[in-house]
Amino acid sequence: MATGQDLRKCALALEGTAEQPHFDRQAFKARRIFATLAADQLTANIRLPPEEQEFRCAAHPDAYRPLPNKWGAQGWTTVFLSVLTSEELSVVLASAWRHQQNVVRGRR
Repeated sequence: MATGQDLRKCALALEGTAEQPHFDRQAFKARRIFATLAADQLTANIRLPPEEQEFRCAAHPDAYRPLPNKWGAQGWTTVFLSVLTSEELSVVLASAWRHQQNVVRGRR
């Protein structure tokens, strides 16, 4: 079972990542935000490539759900931390970080 502390540790281990407040959440960014942690630390919103979002949501719907708005169409996905292991969380955060790096460079 992953926790908010696991998310913080994994995200901050990614090169160039900093934590900062973002509305009622904590944001993790390296040039741009790639993940936010809810105040209750039970869920996170993570930006995935849309095809990865679709795959993860279909394969593991109790752990992943697209945000129900235009942000969800851009790959932003709600992740239910208690359903994932810390290793699974680390993998999905690294994917979001890589995707964010590509978006910044103009590649998708």
